[in-house]
Amino acid sequence: MSKTINLNRAVQLLTGIGIVILSSCSSKQKNETAVNADSAIRVSVAVPSAGQAQSINVSGQVEASQSATISTRVMGYITKLDVKIGDHVNKGQLLGTIGNDDIRAKRAQADAQIAQAETAYKNAQKDYDRFTVLYQQQSASAKEMDNIAMQLSAAKAGLESARQMRNEATAMLSYTSLTAPFDGIVTQKTLDAGSMANPGMPILTIERKGSYQVSASVPESAVGQVKQGGTALISISAINKTIKGTIAQVNQSSAYTGGQYIIKVTIPDDEKTGLYAGMYTNVGIPVKQNAQTTAGSDQVMVPLASIEHKDELTGLYTIGNNNTAMLRWVRLGKVYGDKVEVLSGLAADEQFIVSADGKLFNGEPVKIK
Repeated sequence: MSKTINLNRAVQLLTGIGIVILSSCSSKQKNETAVNADSAIRVSVAVPSAGQAQSINVSGQVEASQSATISTRVMGYITKLDVKIGDHVNKGQLLGTIGNDDIRAKRAQADAQIAQAETAYKNAQKDYDRFTVLYQQQSASAKEMDNIAMQLSAAKAGLESARQMRNEATAMLSYTSLTAPFDGIVTQKTLDAGSMANPGMPILTIERKGSYQVSASVPESAVGQVKQGGTALISISAINKTIKGTIAQVNQSSAYTGGQYIIKVTIPDDEKTGLYAGMYTNVGIPVKQNAQTTAGSDQVMVPLASIEHKDELTGLYTIGNNNTAMLRWVRLGKVYGDKVEVLSGLAADEQFIVSADGKLFNGEPVKIK
């Protein structure tokens, strides 16, 4: 009897412990579920769009909006050229000098001629003043007065000629000093100190710092749809960046560009970080949509901003099981403005994440807005 009572008490005790454990586990699971729901990242989703807004897509290149090639108008050996590629220079800064001993000698000769001409002019002026008095007193003839006046005019012309010769020598001397026309960066250097500089031969190239635009070539068949002041989407694969620019210039002639019309697209100042002149771009120019060309299109289009890049792979996030983010690798096609064609990896009716309130990772809990 005593054994039966002890056994019943043991069973009751074990049952109570089990209930407590189960209730604590259940409470812990509820708490974890609540925590996961609260920590889920809020995301916006969409389905791919069918077809595309018609656009003109051309290749372009980033370039400085202002550049200058530094050369000289005189021949001589370069005596100083201390700057190198990549150096920052300021407007008016001395970049280099060219040997100018011969020009300095010519200016010294001009100075001597000026001194001689000034002396001759002063003497002619004195003679003129004296003869003027004599002529008024009728002690000099009109012929003598005319001769003295001609001598004064000749002396004055000789002085002016000597002064202009000095101005010419001074101007030639200024061509031997290479200065920066604006604040910028040295991007090219073709000669070094000791080299012979010839008139018109490029020595340095300077580009204005932080001032970039895109130059692109538009074919004849599409140039009629490109309007100055219109928008253009610039895609730069080197830095995985898409920039909205403005068409600032449309060249009206293709005479020297092989049948292509050059356009210039300005880049906003706040988008110039990370850009370098020479980067290749894809320029998408939206034009009016033609319903006949887009009807029935089976292309799968997604925004460029939703694409993730990892090394050479491209992908986007979709919604997986249990409301988690799942990175899906996709193969991309052509870029149309701010959208890109998905060739494989995403179905036409499948949801994908367009934007998120935080950084997404594979398996990260998400909540649709």
